[in-house]
Amino acid sequence: MGKIILFYKYVTISYPDQIRKWQHRLCKELKLTGRIIIAHEGINGTLGGETDALERYKQEMQNHIFFTSIDFKESPGAQDYFPRLRIVVKNEITCLGLDTKKIRAEMGGEHLTPAKSHELLSNPPKDLVILDTRNEYESRIGAFNNAIKADIQYFRELPNYIDEHLETFKDKEVLMYCTGGIRCERASAYLKSKNVAKKVYQIEGGIHRYVEQFPEGFFRGKNYVFDGRIAVNVNNDILTTCEHCLKPFDEFTNCLNASCNKKFISCPNCIEVFNNTCCQKCCTLVAKKLVPIRVKPNKIVLEKNMACTL
Repeated sequence: MGKIILFYKYVTISYPDQIRKWQHRLCKELKLTGRIIIAHEGINGTLGGETDALERYKQEMQNHIFFTSIDFKESPGAQDYFPRLRIVVKNEITCLGLDTKKIRAEMGGEHLTPAKSHELLSNPPKDLVILDTRNEYESRIGAFNNAIKADIQYFRELPNYIDEHLETFKDKEVLMYCTGGIRCERASAYLKSKNVAKKVYQIEGGIHRYVEQFPEGFFRGKNYVFDGRIAVNVNNDILTTCEHCLKPFDEFTNCLNASCNKKFISCPNCIEVFNNTCCQKCCTLVAKKLVPIRVKPNKIVLEKNMACTL
């Protein structure tokens, strides 16, 4: 029996490469797969494996002076959802693209528990703005009711989005959310640094913790995740449509044309009609064998370095 764990912690790490080597030995010993990013500002990871092995991993982490009190989020699954183990050292544990010494997690918005967040959403003040800090393809299939969905493809684009929409947040109470909470830590700090919002909050534990307590709450649709599951059903709401026929549907696939490889939403009927391609042009190119095709046409291809966007 296996499962998947998500975790992060902002903590000063003077020698991140030493932590990387330790993590690699530990994960190999426990036969865990997934992705871990380590930086001077902390650690961020998603791992899959057998339940006993992950419990041992969690215990080793809790015993380490840097990583006590980590909030490990869990989901059913296995190491099969990850093709391999990848542990890297980077400048940031989330790809915000900002100086980690100037925009720090401890400068972020007030943490609201899922219960407090639900209470706020149940009785919202007139000046409340809900901001989805995730990428567009994530919010397309699941989001909180009445949330503003940032029109971004990469998390590093969020600061520019905030800069271009400062009037939206001026004199408002802003509730920010993401998948597991990590992106909001520094994103909320950036919004606060602009000194325009009246108050900035972030949902503690993100969508993951909120829907555990309120599966039929204010989050509707699916929660996009960065492993082989692609998305986790939260409730039965479908927020988007097949990009070919516009019928309600919310499952992603990749274009069979390997040189395109666009991630798009297509219903089973249109996958068959368009030969698993995103448009008529790609369909024709594939049919005429003018382009390379993906080796695994029925398996979505995840972007690189996804662990940094949890």
